[in-house]
Amino acid sequence: MITTSMEPFILTETAREQISKLLDKQPDRYAVRLSVLGGGCAGFKYEWGFYDKQEDVQSGDHLVEWDRGRFVVDAVSMMYVIGTSIDWREEVFGSQFEITNPTAKSGCGCGESFGI
Repeated sequence: MITTSMEPFILTETAREQISKLLDKQPDRYAVRLSVLGGGCAGFKYEWGFYDKQEDVQSGDHLVEWDRGRFVVDAVSMMYVIGTSIDWREEVFGSQFEITNPTAKSGCGCGESFGI
């Protein structure tokens, strides 16, 4: 498990606040998780989820912790999110995490998947 002050990706303050809120609403969950899976229109897709307990975090996973929150990117997905910025956007008709990935060479129209 790696925790450093020099993060390989940017997790904005608004994203951290939203992750903390999600964990506050789900006190039985340990951390918010982001994975990159094969699939989607462009080849890869992001999958959000939770880790239920600390033991779910595997060796090689990247764990970011702060006062009220924990965020994990699994070891396999790290190579796809290095340099990425993760933000939270509040909008009138819906809010979501927004991922800006500089290694993505293409994306689908729905914004759910990307290609490298």
